[in-house]
Amino acid sequence: MRIPVPRPRSLAAQLFAMQAVLIAVVVAGYALFTYVSDRSQAEEAAARQARAVARSVADSPSVREAIHTSDPTAELQPYALRVMRDTEVDFVTIMNPQGIRWTHPDEKQIGQRFRGHIEAAQRGGTFTETYTGTLGPSVRAVTPVEEGGKVVGLVSAGIKVEAISKRVQGQLTALLGVAAGALALGAVGTYVINARLRRHTHGMNAAELSRMHDYHQAALHAVREGLLMLDGQYRVALINDGGRELLGVTGEVVGRSVADLGLPAPLTGALLASEPRVDEVHLTADRVLVVNTSPVSGGERRGTVVTLRDVTELQSLMGELDSERGFTQALRSQAHEAANRLHTVVSLIELGRAQEAVEFATAELELAQALTDQVVAAVSEPVLAALLLGKTAQANERGVELVVSEDSRLDDGLLPPSLPARDLVTILGNLIDNAVDAAQGSGRAKVTVTAYTEGAELVLRVCDTGPGVHPGHADLVFQRGFSTKPAGPGGRGLGLALVRQAVHRHDGTLTVAEADGGGAEFEARLPLEDAGGGTASAKALSRGAVSGGDR
Repeated sequence: MRIPVPRPRSLAAQLFAMQAVLIAVVVAGYALFTYVSDRSQAEEAAARQARAVARSVADSPSVREAIHTSDPTAELQPYALRVMRDTEVDFVTIMNPQGIRWTHPDEKQIGQRFRGHIEAAQRGGTFTETYTGTLGPSVRAVTPVEEGGKVVGLVSAGIKVEAISKRVQGQLTALLGVAAGALALGAVGTYVINARLRRHTHGMNAAELSRMHDYHQAALHAVREGLLMLDGQYRVALINDGGRELLGVTGEVVGRSVADLGLPAPLTGALLASEPRVDEVHLTADRVLVVNTSPVSGGERRGTVVTLRDVTELQSLMGELDSERGFTQALRSQAHEAANRLHTVVSLIELGRAQEAVEFATAELELAQALTDQVVAAVSEPVLAALLLGKTAQANERGVELVVSEDSRLDDGLLPPSLPARDLVTILGNLIDNAVDAAQGSGRAKVTVTAYTEGAELVLRVCDTGPGVHPGHADLVFQRGFSTKPAGPGGRGLGLALVRQAVHRHDGTLTVAEADGGGAEFEARLPLEDAGGGTASAKALSRGAVSGGDR
């Protein structure tokens, strides 16, 4: 049989017990202090009262006269009893200088020696003490009866300790009532506070909260995706390592406003938006991010949870996939055309026109070879040459003529390691796609590509015969999401933004102007020297071609 192990108390229950004990100890301590203080004050008040009564009796002329009579007790005993009754003291004892009583509440004690100290009074002084006499413990005062500078008698007045205790007990009852009320009020307040704490901690104990915090910290550092939490004033409340890396922020950012992080304006706007954002694509200086935001609300706005996902490599693969699809379509079309041409050659041979068949086939081969020779002669860098050949076939399928200008000259091995071919494919591929989109449907659909080096710079220029770019859109055209065409299934306005990202990553420049004869002319200039000491190369190695930009 399994013995159930009791679950540790929740943090709220532990705090409630601790606070209840603390309040009980404080109230009990205060009650004890007050009781001792009140008792001390009661004893002091009793001593003052006894002293005042004793001095009054000692100063009474009738007492002095009675002392000189033959039987002082006869006159002093009724007087003492009357003083006791009027002043609410427990005894008034009048005695001779040797301490033999003349009066006493118990008549049997008259004529007996006074129990207590009288030496100071015999010397003419007045004093108080707590002493146990015939009536029990009492607070008493002893004072001399003087006449002509001589002590002719002694007077003692006192209040029993029992009477003093009864006085304090009445105050103690009220004090205990107040203490009980304070304890009850404190307990209710503590219960209300801890009930609220229990709701916030979900009834977990301290060990569970500590373990959850450890898991929380481990999860934040283990997750590769970026996580950013903003408070109600859009200040950073939490950011994990992935978020720092993806946003490119360093130093202490917790507590800073999102607007002060130096992020691109579109990304900052998305983080500051009050409505949720779902799978929005944003560009930073080095990355393509998918951003999701979800406001945290509980009757009022408490903040925003932001997740960041790096899709730079995914966008690169999608761009390459788009290129491969284009190449596949071009090859399928060319295969269809080749089959038609082959049927033509076979038919010419069957008709006995062998010479015409040879001439027809040779002309087609020479045309394809001439195009390849033209591209390779101008751009011998293999990756860019392959890109231009593939884009030429794609453009032809869309009814656009793509030519490499005679000014192009880019030899193999010229590009430095800091300028990888994949980044050039991103730049040139997106510029060509954008130009083909713009030129398609124009009167003479043509795109001209020029690639050459000038000094320490690589120049990539793409011109089209489209409608051109309005001067007012010269800067907007490079922003993510900007397009003059309807959005397609995959969205538009990303290609040119990626071009600008890649160009800026290599400290280059990107401009747009009106081309000769109309249309638009995009020009990218990239330094051939590694000015960043290898930093640009390290950043660029993981970037690839992404298509889809258009105007």
